[in-house]
Amino acid sequence: MRIVRLANFVTPTSGGLRTALHELGAGYAAAGHEPVLVVPGAAARDERTPAGRVITLPGPVVPGLGGYRVITARRALRRLLEELAPDRIEVSDRTTLRWLGPWARAAGVRSVMVSHESLSALLRLYGPLGWPLGRLADPVNRATAARFDTVVCTTGWAAAEFARLGVPNLVRVPLGVDLATFSPERFDPGLRSRLAARGKALLVHCGRLSPEKRPDRSIRALAELRRRGVPAVLAVAGDGPLRARLTRLADGLPVRFLGHLADRDAVAALLATADVALAPGPVETFGLAALEALASGTPVVATRDSALPEVIGPAGAAVADDPADYARAIEDLLSDPALRERARARAERYGWPAAVRGFLDAHGLTGTPARPR
Repeated sequence: MRIVRLANFVTPTSGGLRTALHELGAGYAAAGHEPVLVVPGAAARDERTPAGRVITLPGPVVPGLGGYRVITARRALRRLLEELAPDRIEVSDRTTLRWLGPWARAAGVRSVMVSHESLSALLRLYGPLGWPLGRLADPVNRATAARFDTVVCTTGWAAAEFARLGVPNLVRVPLGVDLATFSPERFDPGLRSRLAARGKALLVHCGRLSPEKRPDRSIRALAELRRRGVPAVLAVAGDGPLRARLTRLADGLPVRFLGHLADRDAVAALLATADVALAPGPVETFGLAALEALASGTPVVATRDSALPEVIGPAGAAVADDPADYARAIEDLLSDPALRERARARAERYGWPAAVRGFLDAHGLTGTPARPR
């Protein structure tokens, strides 16, 4: 079957969503299907990859979001879909691409909406104080569920606002993690000595330097630890619109900005070499970087407002959005060496093969080969 997947708000350096799109596409292809991914970019492209065909349509940059693009040319996208003649469509954008649900229904194509995030949480992050979040989110979520044959959520956190409405076509499918690439065996003593002197704790923040990721919380947590006399340093892997502001905030603190690490082996070595990973974003969905840290044997501290508490479980800590709380949690994790084994064991609950099977189930395609073309 030809599964056409469409996503907005991805960039060449965006992490979790891009990784998930790649892994699911590779899994669909391995199962005998024909995955096609359509994403926005600066210029039109059409290429073949191990995860299937990837088509890039020109799309404008969204102001204020640090480089994210969206496909706005509906007519061109409709023409492309008619040419592709999909058997299934899978949409990873519950805002600007919601119109594809009715298009698929009119075309007789089964559709899946992948809702990674919580709309209520996004409104809480970006909306003015006092907004009636339920009254704003509920009608949008009802309309989304009505437009698509299936709504897939990757965590209970994301699914809660649909479940509360009694949506009948809701399915929960956890994402996975690359357990081979991300492993405690990637610990690099040379990297460790370059980033942290003997006797110092190495913290890592791995993610896009954008407002929704709250990278400033990691720097403020480090400052609080140093104030308490804890000899810790912080490595920040990622880039984004907040880089200059964060550099100023980190002035006088032992913070190393490593920039965007395109080499997954380099990311794996960094995560396995760190003592604690920080994931303070309040709208983190499945938190793939956090899960990669767990797979590397590194416990995670996250905000309790995101989806990560249910993902990291006992292999880390979920705290209030306060530097002092982050610092106390980091100290507790540093004092418990058994957490490294617990972190890896937690990550082993999540594999990409299971995620692929779950998504194919949502498409009604388990065990169904691609049709001849």
